[in-house]
Amino acid sequence: MIIKNVKLTNFRNHSSYSLECKDQTTIIFGENGCGKTSVLEAIYILTRGKSFRATDQEIIKRDKEFYRAEIEFKNGIKIIATYDRNNKTFLISDKKTRRLPKKNKYPVILFIPSDLNLISNSPGGRRKYFDQIFSQFNEKYNEALLKYDKALKQRNELLKNNSSSSNLFSWNILLAKYGSLLYKYRKEYIEEINHDFTNKYQSIMGNQDEVHIIYESQVQDDSENNYFRNLENNYQKDIILGHTSFGIHRDDYIFELNQKIANGSASRGETRSIILALKFIEADLINEKTNLKPLVLLDDVFSELDVTRRRLLVDNFKENQIIITSVENI
Repeated sequence: MIIKNVKLTNFRNHSSYSLECKDQTTIIFGENGCGKTSVLEAIYILTRGKSFRATDQEIIKRDKEFYRAEIEFKNGIKIIATYDRNNKTFLISDKKTRRLPKKNKYPVILFIPSDLNLISNSPGGRRKYFDQIFSQFNEKYNEALLKYDKALKQRNELLKNNSSSSNLFSWNILLAKYGSLLYKYRKEYIEEINHDFTNKYQSIMGNQDEVHIIYESQVQDDSENNYFRNLENNYQKDIILGHTSFGIHRDDYIFELNQKIANGSASRGETRSIILALKFIEADLINEKTNLKPLVLLDDVFSELDVTRRRLLVDNFKENQIIITSVENI
């Protein structure tokens, strides 16, 4: 879907704001602190259902009681999100819902400056990054992740209260069910990324270097029984620690450049090219699995890229609608 316009009220530092979008590339130009990123945040909420950086309470303009964000697509569909410090609602075709319906969600490639630190980020940061990617083209992945996180939270609460092994039984079953499924998906999707990763990277760098992502997990297969058994066997250890020590919530994704860990060995330019290649593959995967061309939101990343990489970024997404924020007049 192509965005026609975006309107904001009491959203961050915007009392009232309107943006008319072009079919291909729209540039939001301005100094730091003027609210450029907030526009992309609103678009993300209206296409994905939630912010990529904050809670709704943090989004409301200071001293105001509500925010409103509205998006209109060229096909006539209009989505309005409203939050009044108590409830958040989406209005679509005169129907109100608490959450953005699946049928109204649209895939987004979000590129923010912090993504360039992905390689050196924490394991939790990398898990969150890839979870967001996989959830966009596989709703079953997203559902399994939500259910896993809920079960993990409940199990950890019981462990903190020194609950007996029998009290953990039902939560162990749920963690084994969804954890083994998530492991299967993660392994499959990382293999797909690795299939094209080096080619994408070489097209950016113009050399013969190789890049690879190693999916590290305590889980060794997608067997629910083995997963469950590991949880049971770790009970005494987990009681002492007060949390669940085994599972896919401890997974990590390690980037390699020429068979060496990229964190510490890759130069600044090589790191940026690795992330750029990953973004290109992300778009390809979403297009392949959903048959949709994702919306591309680029938040002030041009200042982090040289002229060649800027050109490659725009050229690669020339068939997508792109909305760019920049402090430079590009």
